[in-house]
Order: sequence, then structure tokens, then C-alpha cells
Amino acid sequence: MVILGSTKVGKTAIVSRFLNGRFEEQYTPTIEDFHRKLYNIKGDVYQLDILDTSGNHPFPAMRRLSILTGDVFILVFSLDNRESFQEVLRLKTQIYETKSCLKNKIKENIEVPLVICGNKGDREFHREVQQDEIEQLVASDDKCAYFEISAKRNENVDKMFQTLFTLAKLPHEMSPDLHRKVSVQYCDMLHRKSLKHKKMKDIGEAYGVVTPCARRPSVHSDLMYIKEKAIGGGHGKDKERCVIS
Repeated sequence: MVILGSTKVGKTAIVSRFLNGRFEEQYTPTIEDFHRKLYNIKGDVYQLDILDTSGNHPFPAMRRLSILTGDVFILVFSLDNRESFQEVLRLKTQIYETKSCLKNKIKENIEVPLVICGNKGDREFHREVQQDEIEQLVASDDKCAYFEISAKRNENVDKMFQTLFTLAKLPHEMSPDLHRKVSVQYCDMLHRKSLKHKKMKDIGEAYGVVTPCARRPSVHSDLMYIKEKAIGGGHGKDKERCVIS
């Protein structure tokens, strides 16, 4: 999951709501934050890597790498900042163009699970982006949804994530409000119990744990991952090469 958008639109606040249900009033500029969350849903294990990107994007090649490795995307703008909405327009185009290169398809045929968020819905009085402009942005795109949210008030955040996971054909239990949040110690204890007992009363319960001190994979690992995705979706020797520049 890759979260993109201008500075000060609330990307990190949305991630904080998703991971720990908290909202920080103090603003701290994000250079790049990486998080990992593990789920156990009906006995199956899922790993979700979350990349919270910088709004300044000082290194275009790294942004392109983030898009190439990303599978699902959240684009965030602030309802009281028109320039941040224009940035989302540019980002959506860039994602489709970059993914079409990777999958050897034309941009019109690319499907990328993507949600656009108009954040700071608690500032309705200062609104600079109108509803009809947003509807035009997501029209005729089955893999793109739009939500007006407030990370501060926690309005529509859970619903937004549930829709994103549905678009990506992932379990809806990955949404923050549909699984039990547990500690790493609980997971260790549960694993030990599973080794002793074949039947467990918690087996049908969905739960998730945030991995402490998660580190983003190296650039080399990202490039190898991109290579595997390209080969998997390509057409043999005729496949175009995707260059990060």
C-alpha cells in the first residue's frame, strides 16, 4: 500500500488512524515512513506493507520506484487546498502511466486498486474543491473510489480502507474496524498454542499486529520484485523494458 499526496494533507494522520487509532495534532514533515502489519484471517496469514511517502518528492526516481512496487494506492488531498487536488490529478496519471509500462498495456486498460481521499472534512467552511470536479475524476473507473474523510474526527476512514481492500480483492477483515488488534506477545503465545492444539477457539477470529521496527526492503529487493512482476505479466521476449529514471 502506497500513500501519496502533497505536504500537509494528512497522509501520516490516515496511516496513524489505520495502525493505532490515534491522531496527532502536531505536524511533523514525513521524509518516508515504512510500516508492516500482519494478519491472521480464518487461519490464513497476510502481510501488508505500508509506505507513507513524502509530499515534497525530492527524488523522482524513488517515487517512481514506489509506484512500481505498489499494489494498492491511496491518494490524499486536502479539501481546503486546491493545489493539493491538482497534485492528485497528476499522481493518478503518473500511476497509470507507470503501471502500463510495467504490465505492457496501454494506459486505458490498466486496473490499479486506488482510493482518492479528500481529507480535512471537518473544515467544510474553507472548501476549495467542489464535488462535481471529484466525480469527474473517478467517473468510469471501476477500480477507483472516492471518500471525503476526516482523519482528525475519524470519519469515513474505516469505510475507505474497507472499500480499498474490496477493490484489491483482499479480505475485508483487514479494515481497522473488522479485526482484533493484538500485540506481538499475543501472536507468540497463539503460535505456541497452535503447536500444541490442532483445534483452537481463536482460529475463526481475525486479528492483526503491527510489526515493530519494520524496515523498507532495499532498492535491490524492490528492483527484483519489479522484475518478477514484469516477467509474470509480460509476453516473453517482446516485453518492453521498464526503466526507472
